[in-house]
Amino acid sequence: MGSRDQKAESSGGFFSAIRSWGLEVINPDGGTEDAEVEAQKGRWRQEDRDSYWKMMQKYIGSDITSMVTLPVLIFEPMSMTQKMAELMEYSYLLDLADECEDPYMRLVYVASWFISVYYALQRAWKPFNPILGETYEMVNHGGITFIAEQVSHHPPMSAAHAENEHFIYDITSKVKTKFLGNSLDIYPVGRTRLTLKKDGVVFDLVPPPSKVNNLIFGRTWVDSPGEMILTNLTTGDKVVLYFQPCGWFGAGRYEVDGYVYNAAEEPKILMTGKWNDSLSYQVCDLEGEPLSGTEMKEVWRVADVPENDKFQYTYFAHKINSFDTAPKKLLASDARLRPDRYALEKGDLSKAGSEKSRLEEKQRAEKKIREAKGQEFVPRWFDASSETAPTPWGDLELYYYNGKYTEHRAAIDKSDSIEEVDVQTTEFNPWQFGDLTAE
Repeated sequence: MGSRDQKAESSGGFFSAIRSWGLEVINPDGGTEDAEVEAQKGRWRQEDRDSYWKMMQKYIGSDITSMVTLPVLIFEPMSMTQKMAELMEYSYLLDLADECEDPYMRLVYVASWFISVYYALQRAWKPFNPILGETYEMVNHGGITFIAEQVSHHPPMSAAHAENEHFIYDITSKVKTKFLGNSLDIYPVGRTRLTLKKDGVVFDLVPPPSKVNNLIFGRTWVDSPGEMILTNLTTGDKVVLYFQPCGWFGAGRYEVDGYVYNAAEEPKILMTGKWNDSLSYQVCDLEGEPLSGTEMKEVWRVADVPENDKFQYTYFAHKINSFDTAPKKLLASDARLRPDRYALEKGDLSKAGSEKSRLEEKQRAEKKIREAKGQEFVPRWFDASSETAPTPWGDLELYYYNGKYTEHRAAIDKSDSIEEVDVQTTEFNPWQFGDLTAE
């Protein structure tokens, strides 16, 4: 331990208190000699941070997915149903995959598409938990129609469907967490299916877990160490990419490396790069070495991003929040219309907090009505099935897209009499019952 840390301990200072609690403040750019300074950084005021830590201590070791009410000062003005759509930013990679004749290059394109979203996932701000029945629609991007819906409240689960002329994307999404004090492990208990329309090949994704570091003390940052496995269920070919953990002085942070394998598990193409910057590929021999006469080629690069953006948003993230991506006659359940999200976007934390509480009270009120009527919640755009899917982190109840949104949207788009939605006058309404008393 450096003399600076010894001085902090002997004086019974702030860093000494953190150490006595058994918390670790991890600096992704340096060592322990500046850990005291690192611990003081972050978005929390000290009095807020200390009181929040006292409340959170009892949850260490627990899954806090839906059991803790969090302050809006750690939120971003986006709901999880919206964040699910961020994967669509580089959808041109799937168009290329669908048009590609080489089965291994298809995997390069598809794997790069799944990697591309990690630039957005590194944001340390928390999205709003979706209200049951909340939706998110997106059009006007790559010919894609995207619909997401919150299909379960306990446990929190979302389902999404996206489609254009080249691909069909479906996901049932659920996360498990483990609160470790000053960090949070996040396990993606979800199932993904991607179908390329030209040849009908189907892909399955198993992503790595993520870790949110310095959750309460220090600069919050996200890492996703581990393997991502993408399998072509039609042919048996697959991609295995390893996300390097952030090491000492930031060594290895963002780096991802691996191979495209054929069904016989022979390496065909090597892939390397950084998930916050770019990915490249090169044909390789059976030993995994670059094939003589070939060269490394770039397949994907992060688009330009705004400078000094308050929430570290990309231009696409701003587009997701915009009504420019909204279709005609936007569903009243759309996350853009959430008053808490909108207030936070406008910088009014007080109103964002009160509106968040009001929505949560309405959600509880509707649950009471449903229970009194003996009714189960029924999603509009996805159907629950009796089927479960195994994942590395537990079994998952599956929801399937029922096609009704496609019919709904087609009918709307054919109409010439639909007025555009005005966020100032359209009330957020995901509720199935209209007599809620909570105001």
